Amino acid sequence: MQFSFSYDKKKTIQALRYHFISRREIRVMMVLVNVFAITAAILFYTKKIRPEPFLLGSAIWIFMMAAIWYILPYSIYKKAATFQDSFIIQFSETGVHLENSRGYTNWNWRQFTRFLESPHFIHLYFDAKSFFLVPKENMTEEMKHELRGMLNRNIGNNQ
Repeated sequence: MQFSFSYDKKKTIQALRYHFISRREIRVMMVLVNVFAITAAILFYTKKIRPEPFLLGSAIWIFMMAAIWYILPYSIYKKAATFQDSFIIQFSETGVHLENSRGYTNWNWRQFTRFLESPHFIHLYFDAKSFFLVPKENMTEEMKHELRGMLNRNIGNNQ
């Protein structure tokens, strides 16, 4: 199975956000900051604390959401030259072959630890933080179904 693709900026930013939100440590941090902010709001409303802890909780929440939603995805998008290239990718039973105008690389299935599917992409993970995004927009439904089966057979999904 082979197809060519390039990255759409808006969809790629959304996929990077999806990556960050799907990280366990980010979700735990979001829950803790939300609990702190809600607790501080309740205690402030009942006049048990001064406004500073409430303002601190609100400021931490706003900064964290700005970092996850805007700062991290846009900084990674700007740094990675990969998102400016066009690629031809081929999936086979032995692995993945990826090429562009500058060269090619081959990955066998053992190099991937897991995969994740977001609305517009398939995220192929090499480790917890290294991954490659494969856009789904140029794929037919049959191709997506076949690729999901191939990924499940060869990588599994150990999340």
